[in-house]
Amino acid sequence: MTKKYAFPVEQIRRYLEPGPVVLLSSLHRKESNIMTLGWHTILEFSPSLVGCMISAGNHSFSMIRESGECVINLPTRELADTVARIGNCSGNETDKFAEFSLTPVKSKKVAAPAIDECYAHFECRLHDDVLVESYNFFIFEVVYARVQHEPLWPETLHYTGDGLFRTDGEFIDRHPLFTKVS
Repeated sequence: MTKKYAFPVEQIRRYLEPGPVVLLSSLHRKESNIMTLGWHTILEFSPSLVGCMISAGNHSFSMIRESGECVINLPTRELADTVARIGNCSGNETDKFAEFSLTPVKSKKVAAPAIDECYAHFECRLHDDVLVESYNFFIFEVVYARVQHEPLWPETLHYTGDGLFRTDGEFIDRHPLFTKVS
């Protein structure tokens, strides 16, 4: 048996974070904001549904709750310092586009701007808010997506807690083992 040690349950996110850290941009009453977000998950493929846990104490929470829209922006390794800094200041006090020299880009199907410096943009509309009151969990439908042509697999950031990020590792191709046709 492989030896393992007891681990603090409040730190398990180090191993279970569902995916890359994203920058969530929003717009409400002509005010834009950006927040760093690590708590999201794919819920369905078609329609494309994404669940996001946004703390009620976050400035973006009320903006997104009221507007029903946002853009999930996918930053890469080059934006690691910016991602960390955005996550450590409040949109109540800071224009994050200006403060971090990020370029807002007009979205195609939602009012919220995308962030030009990010690898991809996923424009979202609130699909279901049944879990917002109890768990701050928003269910969004991605209504439009834009992704850079290269690289095919960007070096995304994954938060492990305590100010530590990791990046994607080696690419492992197991396509021949997937025999189930979708």
